Amino acid sequence: EVLKQYDKVVIPEMNLGQLATLIRARFLVDAHSHTQINGMPFKAEQLATALKEAIDAR
Repeated sequence: EVLKQYDKVVIPEMNLGQLATLIRARFLVDAHSHTQINGMPFKAEQLATALKEAIDAR
């Protein structure tokens, strides 16, 4: 119910996007995955950019 309240769902993951795949399958929402697999944590600027792109995409 919570996920369906949002127009867009972005899931930052430090892997190949397994959680987004599970969320899509289980809850039938169009979850977008933002992945990074270099062993370093996300920087706030990276996440801000990904979120802005998701918001602007139509």
